[in-house]
Amino acid sequence: MTLNSRGVGRGLVLTAAILGAACVASGCKASGPQATADTPGPSPATATLEPLTIDTARGPVSFQVEIADDDAERQRGLMYRTTLAPDRGMLFDFGQAAPRSFWMKNTFIPLDILYIGASGRIVSIAAMTEPFSEAPIPSLGPALGVLEIAGGRAAELGVEPGDRVHHRIFPR
Repeated sequence: MTLNSRGVGRGLVLTAAILGAACVASGCKASGPQATADTPGPSPATATLEPLTIDTARGPVSFQVEIADDDAERQRGLMYRTTLAPDRGMLFDFGQAAPRSFWMKNTFIPLDILYIGASGRIVSIAAMTEPFSEAPIPSLGPALGVLEIAGGRAAELGVEPGDRVHHRIFPR
């Protein structure tokens, strides 16, 4: 690279000018790093929430849930969260029922993991899962969706396998 009299590389200046013009022409804007499974995702305060209800023997219980419906969101899940309100959760939508397995890598809080079949019935519950564990936590049957809620909440609310979950991803 040739330096001009002020010590600035002409090639560098030309490259910066071309890239700047291309950026302006395409309407690009600056953005930070994208979240991955190894970095935090959107803040719970900015997440879109949807209603979910579970019919239990004690009566219906309601949650507001974030939806994880693409690979990046499903891989990240509730990793890096240090709290989870008792009426909040995350619903993983897989699009089709199959055996599922989760782990607690980079998850700071215990969770109850509810595996839900295509009919909307809870197939199995992994209660009070161990934070940071990389041990597999398998479903006990095919699951279309998986609901993560604060550890211990399923027992507190009387949620059990066989209970019906109402949400748009499950048929009525």
